Amino acid sequence: MNADSSSLLPLQEWAVQVHPDDNVAVAKRPLPAGLQMKLPSGRALQLNHEVKPGHRFALIALGNGERVRQYGQPIGTSKGMAAGDWVSHGNMSDEIPVVRDLPKDFHRPAPQQLDPDQCPKFTGILRPDGRVGTRNFLLIVPTSMCASHEAVQIATLAEFRLLENGAYEHVDGVVAIPHNKGCGCSNGNNIEVLLRTLANYAAHPNVGGVLFIDLGCEKTNMELLDAYLKKKGGLGWNKPRHWIGIQEVGGTQAAVKAGFEAVEAMLPQVNEANRSLQPASALTLGVKCGGSDGFSGLTANPALGRAADELIRCGGTVLLTEVPEFCGAEHVLAHRAKDAETGQKVYEMVDWYQQHAARVGAQLAMNPSPGNIEGGLLNIAIKSLGAIAKAGNSRVEGVTDYAQPPKTSGLHLMQGPGYDQESTPGLVAAGAQVVVFTTGRGTTIGNAIAPVIKLASNNEVFERMNEDLDLSAGSILDGGESLDDVGQRIFDHVVNVAAGKVMAKAEINRHREFQVWAEASVSL
Repeated sequence: MNADSSSLLPLQEWAVQVHPDDNVAVAKRPLPAGLQMKLPSGRALQLNHEVKPGHRFALIALGNGERVRQYGQPIGTSKGMAAGDWVSHGNMSDEIPVVRDLPKDFHRPAPQQLDPDQCPKFTGILRPDGRVGTRNFLLIVPTSMCASHEAVQIATLAEFRLLENGAYEHVDGVVAIPHNKGCGCSNGNNIEVLLRTLANYAAHPNVGGVLFIDLGCEKTNMELLDAYLKKKGGLGWNKPRHWIGIQEVGGTQAAVKAGFEAVEAMLPQVNEANRSLQPASALTLGVKCGGSDGFSGLTANPALGRAADELIRCGGTVLLTEVPEFCGAEHVLAHRAKDAETGQKVYEMVDWYQQHAARVGAQLAMNPSPGNIEGGLLNIAIKSLGAIAKAGNSRVEGVTDYAQPPKTSGLHLMQGPGYDQESTPGLVAAGAQVVVFTTGRGTTIGNAIAPVIKLASNNEVFERMNEDLDLSAGSILDGGESLDDVGQRIFDHVVNVAAGKVMAKAEINRHREFQVWAEASVSL
């Protein structure tokens, strides 16, 4: 060591040690081999290798078999590394123990609620059934892939011919949700999940009117969807609706013409919606991540977690999904459950997903994408521990099935995949009126009926993709803002987007992705 440690810059200038018990730190920027720094203990440390941004280096020597720790949790097992070594698959295996020790009398106290006067209000759309919308769409629902083409044609024509001159100022758009499901599939759960997702989209408070369209001979035809809706209580209130059968009216062109005319007839009634002041407790926030990097779990995700906690203290609801990214961290979520029964359901939903993945020849350890690994997320444990930070520290009130709204407020875990195009629609079908989506590499996805706010983990990607990303948590890295500062900024932005004062960038760019995860089958 060439320098006295007293003359060295401290660790936090170069890297992040997330938890005091961690024996690794994450580089904030490219760090050259030979760089020296002072650790919190006062000891000097020299890097033995170049370390890329988002990657880890050892703070102490770790012998073969010792646990490598980040977030205060094991993230792998050392194969032998010296202090200052770059942590890679070469010197760390992915093997870690997950101990499921949940006492039968386990319970956590309910989160402390803020006085309503301490919580913001937003101008939302109060529906006759008491739910509140953040947007007002006329939605076109194809009951199967066989009607998806016509649904898109109707929506496109209606938006450009009927809404382009601002004739219906209280209508946010005419949108379709084309998909590739509904026929040529097995009976049972595939049908149930599709019907549930379509029905919950049609009944969503962000939807002020619905046009249903089918081919006529598919499994999920108009008759079956209508029966399902009636069984589940309809659309919540007497919202405008219309049904068209493509075979019945005479084919594609006839269906597009009839659909356009139906939309035109419904728009005046949909346009009657007005915004009024509503409490933050009326909001359900979906939290998601995609295109993560090594900073996602240090900046964007925990900052979003602060905002999620704030909404829950105001009486609102938060939905966390992507069950593959609970693996390696499921014990953390289980120990945040309100009681032992709920904690056990957390384990069961992860076990089901692991069994489901095995049936199709996959393993959840395969989850980190090449982009994730390049960014420093070496294994599923690292990714999961950073991913669940999106849900803050509030207790878990319950678990719910894919596209199934929870029965109470607070934090709920939704069964679902890591695939963005399916998990985001699941959150919206489960009741989210707004989604916040964190990304370290620049995911651009949106949603058909709910604003999706993009939160960057670093300033570089935010500046490069500023037409797609709404906010950045990158200032946490350089000390410009704290996690609490950014969390409050996110919370305020969610309220403003919910109020219609600001459009999410995904809305501006007309990102309206929609797909259904038909494999969902767990009954929770």
